[in-house]
Amino acid sequence: MEREIIVIVGSTCSGKTKLGITLAEKLRTEIISADSRQIYKYLNIGTAKPSTDELARIKHHFIDFMEPGEIYNVSRFETDALKIIDGLFAKGKIPVVVGGSGLYIKALTDGIFNTVDVDEEYREELKFKRDKYGNEFLYDELKKIDPQSAAKMLPQNWKRVMRALEVFHLTGEPIWKFQASYARKSDYNFILYGLNWEREKLYSNIEKRVDQMIADGLVKEVEEILVKGYSKDLNALNSVGYKEIISYLENETGLERAIQLIKRNTRRYAKRQLTWFRKNKNIKWINVDSSVNYELISDQILSNSE
Repeated sequence: MEREIIVIVGSTCSGKTKLGITLAEKLRTEIISADSRQIYKYLNIGTAKPSTDELARIKHHFIDFMEPGEIYNVSRFETDALKIIDGLFAKGKIPVVVGGSGLYIKALTDGIFNTVDVDEEYREELKFKRDKYGNEFLYDELKKIDPQSAAKMLPQNWKRVMRALEVFHLTGEPIWKFQASYARKSDYNFILYGLNWEREKLYSNIEKRVDQMIADGLVKEVEEILVKGYSKDLNALNSVGYKEIISYLENETGLERAIQLIKRNTRRYAKRQLTWFRKNKNIKWINVDSSVNYELISDQILSNSE
C-alpha cells in the first residue's frame, strides 16, 4: 500500500515555510526541508531560514547540519531524506516536505540518476578548461556531443554540464539515456502542491523580503561568515544575497547597487524556479494572494489527502 507524503513547493517568497509549518502542526509531524542553501550553518538571513521560534515549534530536518565549506549533493539528499521518511512512518507520522530546490524535490519524488562512475582525471581536465576558457567553452563542447541535454541546461550550470560531458566520455552515450532509464521503485505516494502568485505580487514580496533582510543584518551576517575564515569562493556563498554583499564588502559596488542586484537576481531565480516546477504535471497549484490564509489552505490539503 502506498504511503502518502505531502510536498509543498514554489518559488522563493511564496509562503512555503508558513504553509509547511501550519500543516506539520495540524499533523503533529516533522518537516523535511528541500533547500540546498538552508542546509548550511550561519547562512540564516540570506537563505530565509525558518525563524528560531518556527524551528522550536516544528522539528526540521536538513537545516543547519552542514558547515559552509562542506560538500553535500542531491544524491546524498535523496538517500538521507528517504531514511528520515522511513523513520517518520515508523512513528506513525506523515512526512511534510517543503522546499524550492527543484533538483532536490525531483530526486526525492522520482529518484535521480547516479549510476555512472566518476573519472577524477577527466574531471580535473574539464575544470582546467573551465578555468582557462570559461563556462561557455564547456557548454559548447556539450552541445556538439549531446545537444538534447545541453538544451535543458545553462552555461552557468557548469557542474551539470561537466557531469554530462563526463558521462559521455565514460560511456559514449548521452546522459539523458541513463536518466530516462533510471527509476526508483517506491511505495510512497508524493502529493505535490505548489503556491502560485501573480507575478507582480510575487515580485512585491521579493522587494519587501530583501529590504527586511538588509534591515535584519544581512551585511553583518556575511561579514561574520568571512571572519570565521570561510572563503568567498565557496559554493555555499555563490548564491543570491551573499555574492552581491561580498561584492559590496570588497568595494566592487555600492550598497544600494548591491541591494538592487539582490532584488533583480532574486526575481530571476524565482522565475527559474517556477519554470522548473511548471514542467511537473503532478503539482497541484494553489492560487494565493496577499490575503493568503494558510489555515484554510492547509485544511483543504488535508481534506484532499483523506
